Amino acid sequence: MTLGFRYNQPREDDSIFGGHKMTQSNDKETSALSLRKFVESDIPLLIPLMREAFDEDSRIHLHVTKGGPEGYDNGDFLRKWFLHPKATPYVIMEGEKAIGGVNLWIRPDGNNFLGCIFLGPAYENHGYGLKVWQMVEALYPETVSWKTETPIFSHRNHNFYINKCHFKCVQITNPQDLSEGSFVLEKIMK
Repeated sequence: MTLGFRYNQPREDDSIFGGHKMTQSNDKETSALSLRKFVESDIPLLIPLMREAFDEDSRIHLHVTKGGPEGYDNGDFLRKWFLHPKATPYVIMEGEKAIGGVNLWIRPDGNNFLGCIFLGPAYENHGYGLKVWQMVEALYPETVSWKTETPIFSHRNHNFYINKCHFKCVQITNPQDLSEGSFVLEKIMK
């Protein structure tokens, strides 16, 4: 599941990014899943998962063998956005095995941004994405709202965000352009 093909970061002029404390979930349903803080040495581990996830989305929706945001296939994307000093990145783990990643932008005002979430294709369509999202929400109970953006062409992402995670589409940008068009989504928490 590639949840965020065109990777949009919050603008630098937004009021940005406080720290947080990670808590552990005791939920039995997600006990095999966990979120581990991302560190630079995780880049080689996540490159193939990210590449496979984005290529799969491109294959399904655009009928091309490869495609994703700049640097998705060589680690540059992870270096740029997951190592950004204002980002809050995690490795998605199943037991001791990395299966994906998620990058968040946690703001002091509680209006947070989901920059990217991806799972290796073997973990798509099995409920992992929803479980991961529920863990993210539980980690940040003071969130006022979540925003994200996803490609206009990715119907699986639309289904995931709108029907599973209960985001609402608040804007469609460049609706005529499959490569640049996107759905801007928001979930009000409080």
